Amino acid sequence: MKIVVMGAGAVGSLFGARLAEAGHAVLLVARPEHAAAVAAHGLTVRNRTETVVRLSATSELPPHLVADAALLTVKTFDLPSASHRLARSLDRPVPTLLPQNGLGFEEAVRASLTGGGWVDPAAWMVPAVNTVPATWIAPGVVRAAGTGEVLLPQAADPPTPGSPVGLFERVLREAGFPVRTVAEFDREVWRKLLVNAAINPVTAIRGVPNGRLLREPERSEALALLREALRTARACGHDFSETEAIADLDRIAQATAENRSSMLQDLDRGRPTEIESISGELVRRAAAHGLDLTATRAIAEEIRRRVVRSARRPQPS
Repeated sequence: MKIVVMGAGAVGSLFGARLAEAGHAVLLVARPEHAAAVAAHGLTVRNRTETVVRLSATSELPPHLVADAALLTVKTFDLPSASHRLARSLDRPVPTLLPQNGLGFEEAVRASLTGGGWVDPAAWMVPAVNTVPATWIAPGVVRAAGTGEVLLPQAADPPTPGSPVGLFERVLREAGFPVRTVAEFDREVWRKLLVNAAINPVTAIRGVPNGRLLREPERSEALALLREALRTARACGHDFSETEAIADLDRIAQATAENRSSMLQDLDRGRPTEIESISGELVRRAAAHGLDLTATRAIAEEIRRRVVRSARRPQPS
């Protein structure tokens, strides 16, 4: 199969590498320095060992692109423009995986794909909950930073191998990813949001890997955010118990102990973060139910201030 990975940072590059190793023709669309390094030397994937995977990479989508499937692995704030560019470049609609963090982005993707010329884009979109961690090390180098899985929505009828969900279930499993289809997919989206709302802001502010949330003082800070997110989830109709939510937090922090969260990686590189689709969206939804998330609001404001400061600093070439 021909697969294009749009927005190949850490996660997209790791997915692309494993798909290429499984025999697919993969094109990574990445930032210029990363694309140039991969095109020249291959993609280096570090885990317990180091592997160099040869695959195609570019910083610009070519016109009249031919592909059988796409992975949209850009951050949520880039989704509308990336979706539009992908739709304009492809010669036809293809199954498209959306493994984003947070809430509230799918309507914008549908509108952008429609604007790019796709008819009935929802039929091709496959949302996913991804907990496979990856860390960007340098141009051309990423690290598989722990264990995780990919959750896909379960249709009323079992997906056929040729359906968008069935296609991704098959190719991701063949590439070595643990994959499950789940009936209560919205609940799983919220389950990951609870964990992200606790892990990402604290690790970003503290500058620590995920495993530090198992120790004080980071643990108490994460638990305060988790409890506020939990109140919001319950107000929105998702009745997680506190015991369940804390167990999820501890499990993910342990499984990805060496990983630097995507929000921390973004702050380190002076780039925008997904704070709006995670903490910002929680604050907005909580307000609609008369809730005030004081800890979440405060840490989101601090993340925004740090992003502004980072943007003002000269960045290395």
